[in-house]
Amino acid sequence: MLLVDSSGWLEFFMDGPLAGTYAQHLKHPNVVLSPTIILYEVYKVIKRQRSEEEALTAVAQMGKTHVVPLNDTIALTAADASLTYQLAMADAIVYATALTHKAALVTSDVDLAPLPGVTYLRKP
Repeated sequence: MLLVDSSGWLEFFMDGPLAGTYAQHLKHPNVVLSPTIILYEVYKVIKRQRSEEEALTAVAQMGKTHVVPLNDTIALTAADASLTYQLAMADAIVYATALTHKAALVTSDVDLAPLPGVTYLRKP
């Protein structure tokens, strides 16, 4: 399993410099996890910067992955990760979702870069 965080999805949808790299990670949606908090973040950014129509289209595409709701196990794992690594809530939830599902996490978020199990893709 693979979890691409919101920075990766936004690169992909907004045709950023790493869009092609993220496209390779997203080409098999049946093995991609998408925590609901990532749907929130991607929808919000695309709606603010582009349009509601584009935001809804993006979320529909993300819906083809395994959408993972926040549950008690992920919430408590996130709280522990937040305390251990000084993560913001959303980052902790994303990281905890990856840990809980034993998924590799791919991101361009520098706050997640040093964590175990994370593949960090630096933006040029």
